[in-house]
Amino acid sequence: MKWFLTACCCLGWLAAMAQPGIAEMQQAKQDLTASFFSAFDCSLVIATLVGLNGALKIYHNAQMGKDRVDSDVAAWFFAAIFITLAGAFLRALFGI
Repeated sequence: MKWFLTACCCLGWLAAMAQPGIAEMQQAKQDLTASFFSAFDCSLVIATLVGLNGALKIYHNAQMGKDRVDSDVAAWFFAAIFITLAGAFLRALFGI
């Protein structure tokens, strides 16, 4: 019984040493922060290009006298708000 208890304590100690420490957690957070901001910047550039394309489409439709331009404007406006709020939401979600 004495040997069994000693072996369990030694194995428990080895299992505790195998857990990641504070340094590893800080490194993982730093890696997430670096990749998140580059992806966030990329998404803002893509959103800008898509937004400009939508604005040109709406302008062209308005100049050509097409109907329902107001629904296109609303869709374009709310998509821009969604992109902006999605970035803030993801920052809050990941704690960055």
